[in-house]
Order: sequence, then C-alpha cells, then structure tokens
Amino acid sequence: MGQDNWRKLLCPKCKQLKSTCTCSTEPSVPSKSTAIRVGRETKGRRGKGVTTVSDLPLDENGITELATKLKTRLGTGGTVKDGRIEIQGDHRDRIIQELESLGYRVKRAGG
Repeated sequence: MGQDNWRKLLCPKCKQLKSTCTCSTEPSVPSKSTAIRVGRETKGRRGKGVTTVSDLPLDENGITELATKLKTRLGTGGTVKDGRIEIQGDHRDRIIQELESLGYRVKRAGG
C-alpha cells in the first residue's frame, strides 16, 4: 500500500506533478456571452427524433459531463458526437430549463 503514495502527487486530469500542473483547479463557469443552441433533428434516423445541444463553450470532458447529467435528469439515452450532445427523443423544453438552471444562456434552434 505504501508504494502508491506517489499517485497523490499527480494531478488527476493531466497526470503531471501538482506543483507543475497547468490545469485550472476551479470548475468551469458558464459563459454568458455565448448562447447554447438546442434543436431537434430527424435526418438520417429513420424518422426518430433526437434533441441536439450545440455551440457549447466547454472542452470535451465538460461536454461529456454535461451530457451525462442531462441524460440522468431526463431519464433517456444519448451520446456526444462532433462536440455536440444528442439526446434521444424530443426534450427541448426540459433541456432548456436544465441548462438555464445551470447558468447557461440558451437559444432554441429551428422551429
């Protein structure tokens, strides 16, 4: 057990020494200047609709975390593709409410 003490010296994100780590230790604050777009698509899905969340001001890990949080809150499946979140079904209104409660500025894309 004593042999794994060196792991405590490493940053969990970048695996560098904590003394030389360049990762931000503060959680990312939602940007008020950029608006996240929430829309619905059926193209290429045999008529099945998905709700898309795009223009996210987050890195890949942040997008994955947000997708997991949304899927859990909505009780549905989804994925992250090309820097955007796809949630199965039409959940635009609920996603907009969730994102606004997290402090994001949200615009509805499409109809």
